[in-house]
Amino acid sequence: MGAKVIVVAEQGHSIQGQMDTPLHANKPIFTESEWQRLVDGLHRLGELAHEKGMEIVYHHHMGTGVQTYEEVERLMNATDPKRVSLLLDTGHISFAGGDSLDLIKNFGSRIKHVHFKDLRAEMELLVETENLSFLQAVKKGVFTVPGDGRIDFEPIIAALNEMDYKGWIIVEAEQDPALAPPLEYARKARAYIKEKAGL
Repeated sequence: MGAKVIVVAEQGHSIQGQMDTPLHANKPIFTESEWQRLVDGLHRLGELAHEKGMEIVYHHHMGTGVQTYEEVERLMNATDPKRVSLLLDTGHISFAGGDSLDLIKNFGSRIKHVHFKDLRAEMELLVETENLSFLQAVKKGVFTVPGDGRIDFEPIIAALNEMDYKGWIIVEAEQDPALAPPLEYARKARAYIKEKAGL
């Protein structure tokens, strides 16, 4: 189909699909040997992708062992830039307490795919105070489209332009369609991105 990137993430210990597992209290933490197995596996996947003229991009994600900025940094420092690239997800890195601008500043040359996703601050607080799972957080509306939450996308867009980013930017906002009608939110995101990025 002409795709140039394959999104990958470690799911062996992920709790993101467990409805009743509190997100913050049960985040997976890799052992040293698990980190090494992850790095080795990603290197092999990168080689296989190159055989097809593609790149793998690692998706840091809530509820996984590569969730925080520090964990993304560790993974990037441990992997070969020629074999492992990075997916920047604005919603997931912010939800994990990190900053998209730090990822762009420090690993911009490795970012080959981007997800634009916003966060509702009041729902983030609810996830923490009520010990909600990732799926419960999503169903309650922790994510939303760019321009409808707390993330300021203008500096992120400027930073991507500064590094002359040429890949895809996918707008994501996993939400309950009964609470957030998809067409309405798609239009909202489209208008915001046109205003802020001129796209």
